[in-house]
Amino acid sequence: MTTTPLLQVTDLTKHFPTRTSAFRSGGVVKAVDNVSFSVGAGQTLGLVGESGCGKSTTGRLLMRLLEPTSGSIKLDGREISELRRGDLQDYRRRVQMVFQNPSSSLNPRQSVGSAIAAPLLAQRINPPTGIKATVRDLMDRVGLRPDHYNRFPHEFSGGQKQRVGIARALALDPKLIICDEPVSALDVSVQAQVINLLEDIQRDTGVAYLFIAHDLSVVKHFAHRVAVMYLGRIMEHGDTREVFDNPRHPYTQALLSAVPQADPDADRSGRVRLAGDLPSPANPPSGCVFRSRCPLRLTLDEKSASRCADEVPAGSPACHHIDIDIEER
Repeated sequence: MTTTPLLQVTDLTKHFPTRTSAFRSGGVVKAVDNVSFSVGAGQTLGLVGESGCGKSTTGRLLMRLLEPTSGSIKLDGREISELRRGDLQDYRRRVQMVFQNPSSSLNPRQSVGSAIAAPLLAQRINPPTGIKATVRDLMDRVGLRPDHYNRFPHEFSGGQKQRVGIARALALDPKLIICDEPVSALDVSVQAQVINLLEDIQRDTGVAYLFIAHDLSVVKHFAHRVAVMYLGRIMEHGDTREVFDNPRHPYTQALLSAVPQADPDADRSGRVRLAGDLPSPANPPSGCVFRSRCPLRLTLDEKSASRCADEVPAGSPACHHIDIDIEER
């Protein structure tokens, strides 16, 4: 018996057109290119990768802050990629977002109480206990005091501002919250507090998270499943423990080997180092987008290398030659 996932993303694509002049269009920037994954109810999917790989764009596509070029986004089996007006407003009751920078995501002229109440007012929801009481309850849930209600964002620390953002996302009792690097701008000790808060909320409410991050240690601790993204494509996805303990794609192996180790005596001889720079999404390599930096390319014969250039690998891991050991090169 199979269970339909809460969120099902299939071949999601977002291409941004470029212009060579005011009157002539150029090519396209392939920010997200045929991305597929799912998020189960009450679970957390960690979406990781280098800066510029398309993680945040994916999150904005799921929120419909950006219109997808093609592909399917289904929530509870319902296609939402083409929703308009009232239907889109209803969708946003069920899907909310916590942004990366807690300072820029809050209006400096709006009190904290007003910011948390804004989703309720936008959706014309009047709770039985009243909006003010509901907002105070949300503030208490995320660890803010009642006297914070009338204060303004500049009076709060970064961690407190992010708690405000989390409270605002919880206001409509969503099924899914998209967390776009919600702890990357915070101190390490504050990061742990916010992560623990998100875990407590998930345990109490059953909300699911798409957790976008580049800090692999946070994802390993927090996510049930993980998807590794590179240049707009998913390279590998699966159970978090399985991916971290036995990474199969060369990019995943390189990403994990780059995680700093606190032990100065640790053996670093097996570290995978990538050559070259990240290609431009406006002109990605043909076939496998990772082939220009792949450590396996030095071990391949001409026929195998040609396949990498001509064919886009499918499935997970997205590699034609995953049985070759990088350390054998």
